[in-house]
Amino acid sequence: MDERERFLKSYSDIPINLRNDIIAVIDGKPITWNVAFVEISNNSQLGKIILDKLVELNII
Repeated sequence: MDERERFLKSYSDIPINLRNDIIAVIDGKPITWNVAFVEISNNSQLGKIILDKLVELNII
């Protein structure tokens, strides 16, 4: 399972009311589960940075 798949599985397991919680800060900007989902789903450059950070933080 690659990083993107691990994130999507983790995201689906997160209760809806917790998806607005901040999971990382990238370049001084807070990233919530929902923001991460949008960026990673769109395969954006920010999404790739978020994935790397979540792996580094052992969140996924």
